[in-house]
Amino acid sequence: MTTVANTSTLPAADISVETLLRMHRRMLAIRLFEERVNDLYTRALMPGLAHLYIGEEAVAVGVCEALRQDDYITSTHRGHGHCLAKGARPRLMFAELLGKQAGYCKGKGGSMHIADPATGNLGANAIVAGSAGIATGAAFSSKYLETGRVTVCFFGEGALGQGVVYEVMNLAQLWKLPVIYACENNLYNEYTHFSEATAGDIMARPAAFGMAAESVDGQDVRAVHAAASKYVERAREGEGPAFLLLNTYRYRGHHVGDIAREYYRPKQEEQRWALRDPIVLHAERLLADGVADRPTLERIETDLVAIMDAAVQFAVNAPYPDASRVEEDVYA
Repeated sequence: MTTVANTSTLPAADISVETLLRMHRRMLAIRLFEERVNDLYTRALMPGLAHLYIGEEAVAVGVCEALRQDDYITSTHRGHGHCLAKGARPRLMFAELLGKQAGYCKGKGGSMHIADPATGNLGANAIVAGSAGIATGAAFSSKYLETGRVTVCFFGEGALGQGVVYEVMNLAQLWKLPVIYACENNLYNEYTHFSEATAGDIMARPAAFGMAAESVDGQDVRAVHAAASKYVERAREGEGPAFLLLNTYRYRGHHVGDIAREYYRPKQEEQRWALRDPIVLHAERLLADGVADRPTLERIETDLVAIMDAAVQFAVNAPYPDASRVEEDVYA
């Protein structure tokens, strides 16, 4: 297993108060959004399943905070956090989850296929490593058209078993494409610990291509942001791709129906990781550094609760698409 350096003491002098508070707000927004997704599922109001991002919020927020709005991301089946961190509107996301016409994909995409081109989100993908080619192609277009855009390709450690990842990393390094491969290692390939499916050292893989790479504590949003900012700027300046190994943990099951998890991961392990909740860690540092006081953080939470509750109500009340539209926007 890759050793992760202790980055909890990274200086924050180069991060503005506005950015620190925005990162807290966005992480908390993702947490509250996902809790309501779970509630919609348990009340049988949401068709299908969803893969919750709870516990991994620092990864999406830390990375996306380093991007411009016109930069691109591609996402995964566990993609709600990426969408929100890049600027998606909660009520349109909830509408999509409930299959409503107002949703980002007019109710036809659902939880695992949300896209929002207006914020540079080229879409989530239910296929493991399915967006690797899309992200690398977007980076190629950015370089060819000289737009200055950077692409971040989010994927889980399970995607390291897919050959397309290495094919596109090879091309990206050869052509010095502006793309960041953000590997979210939450330790489990569905119900299997990654060590049982991934041979060798993960960091040796980008090294084989001569690619810049770094292993980061994915529970520390400041550490994630610092690493992402460095490599995004490097890519924007034409110095090529990078690989980030973001060590994190999903607090819930593989999907909303995965409740009894002790048959594949120990309860003690879950309890240990709960002590490193990324939102709590960041809030504690905001308080300790004098960036915010408790009333300020409480107001942020109160505001977000109201926003999420209103977004859910909007989606519940929104109409379903008319049956006559079933063949619209279908390309295959």
